[in-house]
Amino acid sequence: MSSSTKLLRTFRHAPTPFSPRLFSTSARRAVHYLNADKDIFDKVTSSSDRVAIVDFYADWCGPCRTLSPILERLTPDESNLDLVTINTDEQIHLAAQFKVSALPTVIAFKHGKPIKQFVGALPEPQVRKFFDSLN
Repeated sequence: MSSSTKLLRTFRHAPTPFSPRLFSTSARRAVHYLNADKDIFDKVTSSSDRVAIVDFYADWCGPCRTLSPILERLTPDESNLDLVTINTDEQIHLAAQFKVSALPTVIAFKHGKPIKQFVGALPEPQVRKFFDSLN
């Protein structure tokens, strides 16, 4: 077999470039929106089929730095939960709108309305219980 035939055969069986998919048959996966602004907050919390977990935090808050990795870990890809983090120093009006007076404050939203919340850095088992109560 000549080298040009070998090369042609290699190209013939080479994978084709991927084309963009215009549809998907899989369920939507959880999304994490970090440092969201008002527009993203409104879009995500108004979803009719998903629950949005909104974590109000500040960079200087020690308990917030403890809770954030727990929230990210417990929001699996297959869940119907989206995680939104709101920096209260940057989004003062959002924090005031939901009367956030202590950090961290976590509020679950469905259909644009708050359905459940907790304040403070809870241990992982209690956060898991909170998530389970939302389904």
